Amino acid sequence: MSQESSSPVKYFLSGGFGGVCTVAAGHPLDTIKVRLQCMPKPTPGNPPMYSGTWDCAKKTVQKEGIKGLYKGMAAPISGVAPIFAISFFGFGVGKRIQQSSPQDKLTLTQLFFAGAFSGIFTTSIMAPGERIKCLLQVQAGGGAPIKYAGPIDCIKQLYREGGIRSIYKGTFATLLRDVPASGMYFMTYEFLQSALTPKGQEKGKLGLFQTIFAGGMAGICNWLVAIPADVLKSRLQTAPEGTYPRGIRDVFASLMKEEGPGALYRGCTPVMLRAFPANAACFLGFEACMTFLNWIAPNL
Repeated sequence: MSQESSSPVKYFLSGGFGGVCTVAAGHPLDTIKVRLQCMPKPTPGNPPMYSGTWDCAKKTVQKEGIKGLYKGMAAPISGVAPIFAISFFGFGVGKRIQQSSPQDKLTLTQLFFAGAFSGIFTTSIMAPGERIKCLLQVQAGGGAPIKYAGPIDCIKQLYREGGIRSIYKGTFATLLRDVPASGMYFMTYEFLQSALTPKGQEKGKLGLFQTIFAGGMAGICNWLVAIPADVLKSRLQTAPEGTYPRGIRDVFASLMKEEGPGALYRGCTPVMLRAFPANAACFLGFEACMTFLNWIAPNL
C-alpha cells in the first residue's frame, strides 16, 4: 500500500476483497470473543459459563458442532465486502485530502487521522451488521431457546420490536470503537510497511512474510485500542430492550459496578488470537487485488 498509490477507487475494490479474506480467516474466534463478552454473571457458588477461550470453543463445538463457531457469519460475510471497501476507500480519501499532490508522503499523525476518517465512513453499515451478528452468536451459548432463525429473521423481529432504531442500536458505541481503532490500524500498517522496506526498494513491493507481519501487527494494534469499546458495544447490542435506557453510559456504569475494569478486556485472548491471522489475510488480499488493479488499470 504505497503512499503514492492512494486511488480511492482502487482502495474501495481492494479493501472489499481483503474484507472477505478477513471474515473467512477470523469468524470462529470472533464468535468465541462475543460469547465470552456477553456470558451472564455467574450466580454465587456457581462457576462461570465459560472458564476461558478454549473452554468456550470446546463447549460450543460439543453442543453445536463446528458450525456453532460460524454462527452469525452470514451477516458479516454479506456486509464485509462493502464495509471494508468503504473503510479502505475512506482511508484513501483521508490520505488524499491531506496531500497537495498524490506523491506527498504523510506523517504518522496524518496517517492516523486518515484511518480515523475511514472509521466514520463504515459505521452506518457496521452498526446493524454487528447487532445482528452478536445476537446470532450469543443466542445458543446460554442454553436458551433459539429466537432467531437467521439474519433475515433477526432483522424482521428487531424491526417489529423497535423499528429501525432497534436495528441500529449501538451505533454510537460502534463509532466510539472504530474511529480510534481504524486510525491505529492503518497507521501501524503503513509504518511497518515503510520500516520493512529495504533501502532503495520501492515501497509497496514487500514479500509475502513482511506483508503478513505488517498486516497481522496492524490487527493487534487495532484491537488493543478497540476492545474496551467493543465489550460495551456487544453488551449493549445483545441486551434486552430497556436494559440500558441511557445506552453505552449505563452499560459502562453497570460493568464497573458489578465486574470492575477487568471486564473491559473480557474476550481479549480470542481477539488477539484472531487479530493476527485475520488481518494478515486482509492485507494479503488487499495487496494482491491492488497489484492486479495496478496491472490492468494503471491510470485508474
